[in-house]
Amino acid sequence: MEKYLSLSGNHSSNKRSLEGLSAFGSLEELILDNNLLGDDLVLPGLPRLHTLTLNKNQITDLEYLLDHLAEVTPALEYLSLLGNVACPNELVSLEKDEEDYKRYRCFVLHKLPNLKFLDARKVTKQEREEALVRGAFMKVVKPKASSDSVVVSPKSRYTPLPSASRELTSHRGVLGKCRYVYYGKNSEGNRFIRDDQL
Repeated sequence: MEKYLSLSGNHSSNKRSLEGLSAFGSLEELILDNNLLGDDLVLPGLPRLHTLTLNKNQITDLEYLLDHLAEVTPALEYLSLLGNVACPNELVSLEKDEEDYKRYRCFVLHKLPNLKFLDARKVTKQEREEALVRGAFMKVVKPKASSDSVVVSPKSRYTPLPSASRELTSHRGVLGKCRYVYYGKNSEGNRFIRDDQL
């Protein structure tokens, strides 16, 4: 009877590759890291599964995933989604910050209140209480593209440069003489050096 299964590095985004998991009804730990799994992920009912890692996949729809996990993995206590677009991490995306990650944790804990660990970090009592109060409001909503939205052509993008300097054949330069001479005696870099060491 298998209690632990790892499918790391399978690199298959095909739903059928996970169909065989239904034969492992007593599975307790499942590692699906780095498998190119997307939003079409469908897991069979795994009532004893308490640990699931889906790191470094292509999951973007967080709410769908959490609703699915709540339905098929009722005993889930340890979940990791690092490296997915659905997990806003400032190490993966420069557009995300710590506040985005806090909102993400709050929303996940609202949807899966039995979690003890999320993304290798223990769930605190304060996070659990905040998820009860505010978790439903922490969902990240992406604006839908409307058909009457203005499409910006690449030629009309904003640039701080004057129009003449955008042409590769139009070069202009400035040559001049600076009146200020820097000696460095008042610089911060020299504050630990004595005069006799110069």
